[in-house]
Amino acid sequence: MLKKILQGMVVGIANIIPGVSGGTMMVAMGLYDKLIYSITHLKSDFKNSMKLLIPIFLGAGIAIVALSRLFEFLLRDYPIPTNFAFCGLIAGSLPFIFKKVQGHVISVGKIVAFIIFFAIVILMAVLGETGGKSADVTFGMINVIKLLLVGIIAAATMVVPGVSGSMMLMLLGYYDTIIKTINRFIDALVILNFEKLLEACTVLIPFGIGVVLGIFLIAKLIEFIFQKAEIHAYYAILGLIIASPIAILLKTDWSGGSVLTVGIGVVTFAAGWFAASKLGGE
Repeated sequence: MLKKILQGMVVGIANIIPGVSGGTMMVAMGLYDKLIYSITHLKSDFKNSMKLLIPIFLGAGIAIVALSRLFEFLLRDYPIPTNFAFCGLIAGSLPFIFKKVQGHVISVGKIVAFIIFFAIVILMAVLGETGGKSADVTFGMINVIKLLLVGIIAAATMVVPGVSGSMMLMLLGYYDTIIKTINRFIDALVILNFEKLLEACTVLIPFGIGVVLGIFLIAKLIEFIFQKAEIHAYYAILGLIIASPIAILLKTDWSGGSVLTVGIGVVTFAAGWFAASKLGGE
């Protein structure tokens, strides 16, 4: 049980850092196939599925709550070096995916899959919210539906190897907002401020429902896709990953940029690349 909770914490840490793939960490720890099976066979093999899912989700939740404040601080005070680090983490995961397609003939279908998903990420960055800080989450039916959909999309990408759910949140413009809301919820819980708790719940509940729906809805589809068209799926993942650093830099606040901050960013990029290369291997 403790080992599974610790593995869940690793997955949680991966999912809260834009650019680090929770799916990749699952593969690296030998959890991916077991988790997908447990999710897709929850009803038919309930007892064994819950034995795996409960400690993994518990560990992931602990890690997300513990690290939310750190990333709120980094994105607020050091956006350029932090986003460069995220880009390094994304770039460092590429060799892991390239290994999956090595030795397979390139075809038109695979290239089309790559281009479509590359374009999706860039379009989300260009047409989406202008950063998480501006995401409108005031309580209302439209925003509740948007939060539900954002949760579904983020959760769906969390379980795809090589794709970061938190990176997708950043591209959609909700990463900073969700992180801040989690922190406000914890602060309100500590002092039992029920008004602030309710305010945070109007964001976290629809988002959380979306996350749960996303995980369970997409797991069966992922299982089917990887069974029928595994290499095409990895070309699509490559499109997502290669486009992601471009999209993140497009959405970075460059107003405080200088030669020094960019120089530090190059260092953090290299550090992110190194960390991803060490964490992403099987």
